[in-house]
Amino acid sequence: MLRGVDASVLSKARSADEPPLTIPRDPAREAARRELSKRMYHENDPSWFQRALNAFWEWVGKLFDAASSATPGGPLGLVVVIAAIVLVVGALWWRLGTPSRGPASSAALFDDRPRSAADHRAAAEAHAAQGHWSQAVQERMRAIVRSLEERALLDVRPGRTADEAAAEAGRALPSHTDRLRSAARAFDDVTYGGRAATEQSYHRIAELDRDLERAKPVLATANSGNSRSSTGSSHSADHNARPGAAE
Repeated sequence: MLRGVDASVLSKARSADEPPLTIPRDPAREAARRELSKRMYHENDPSWFQRALNAFWEWVGKLFDAASSATPGGPLGLVVVIAAIVLVVGALWWRLGTPSRGPASSAALFDDRPRSAADHRAAAEAHAAQGHWSQAVQERMRAIVRSLEERALLDVRPGRTADEAAAEAGRALPSHTDRLRSAARAFDDVTYGGRAATEQSYHRIAELDRDLERAKPVLATANSGNSRSSTGSSHSADHNARPGAAE
């Protein structure tokens, strides 16, 4: 009995002295890869979006660190420089307005809803009462052009621009040419240039509207008739001045 026990102990002692069982490196790596690829090990992994976001913020952090190390004053100096750039860009945006994509007068003055001059004036006054000066300037300019169309000083032409209307109206009302051009320019700045109108600009266009209602046009037919009369008189005088004209 004792011999059996001793034999068992000796056998265990010999097995402990023997080197452990080893697996070659490549099969071991492949086995580890297969094991770690199981779904149970990746249930709490971040999504691809989160990984991309983390990589982006890591890049921003490295960029910020590099910039702060190159800027006098370190991170605080970099913050001051960025704030200054933002202020300059904001000031330029406020001063110049939103850049327009095309020429200032590339769009039509009126939309597809025909309205009378009185309708446009009422809309302009409603906008002005609420302090919406840009919309008020637009509607008042439309009222001016529609009023000239209703008085037959301008022909009704779809697609006309503010500049074209001012140029055509200036021929019938030459004493108001400069003010008409200024009103058209204000309309273009608001509508296509992205600039904000002021209360003063609206009141100038409203005053122009009232003055044009009382203005008397210079009729081209009268001028041409006077010109023809002067030309006829000149020809008659020249004919009488010739020797023997009385005969």
